[in-house]
Amino acid sequence: MSLVIVGLGITLGKHLSERALSEIKTADKVFALVDGLALAWLQNVRPDLESLHTHYAEGKYRPQTYVDMRDQVMAAAEQGQNICAVFYGHPAIFADVPHMLMQAAKKAGIEARLDPGISADACLYADLGLDPGKRGCQSMEATQFLLFKRSIDPSALLILWQVGLTGDLSLKRFDTEPKWLALLAEKLMQWYPGDHDVILYEANIYPIGDCRAERVKLQDLEHAVTSQITTLVVPALTKPLEVDEFWRERLEAI
Repeated sequence: MSLVIVGLGITLGKHLSERALSEIKTADKVFALVDGLALAWLQNVRPDLESLHTHYAEGKYRPQTYVDMRDQVMAAAEQGQNICAVFYGHPAIFADVPHMLMQAAKKAGIEARLDPGISADACLYADLGLDPGKRGCQSMEATQFLLFKRSIDPSALLILWQVGLTGDLSLKRFDTEPKWLALLAEKLMQWYPGDHDVILYEANIYPIGDCRAERVKLQDLEHAVTSQITTLVVPALTKPLEVDEFWRERLEAI
């Protein structure tokens, strides 16, 4: 009786590890929450897999959807089977269900493991030629940034995830509104000028083709076309970093 959670990575056919593939092939039962093309590929490997996507419904409260997915997988695990649950990308990044499953398995005394996968941010750094080690990186969900008090350092890279869901407080929608994107831009302009170039990024999920890396002015963000996988990348302002003299003196005195 065990539960193994794996990720397919972002680009189908290129990012799946040999270990993840082995888990998919040898499990007693496989569950999957992936996009349509990846699901079709998985069904060739495991025709008996069960898709968790059936729990989504128009107007359904997303947290309840995730609970239903967790319960379906756990019901099989509690029957003594070896379960493999497959998720898009990295199963621990912007993925509620895998974490819920790990908590439930621990509570039930079921052996569980969550394996890493290639994530959207890994693709982002490579596709856009960005190094988070240069000036540091801030990363958060777009609506969380908009709704809560967050302090931003404009001298570091800023990544806002799920910008295509910005402003949805109902947790029932899968899109945003221009007026909410305008609010997001307005808040960002507390730290950045309106003519600052930002990037609308979408990793390429197909074996061929390119990613989306569309540059727009921050002040024009409300007119941007977004989807559920759109990420907003706000490059650092290029002015030189300011030395903190107090801590430099402390460092040199040691």
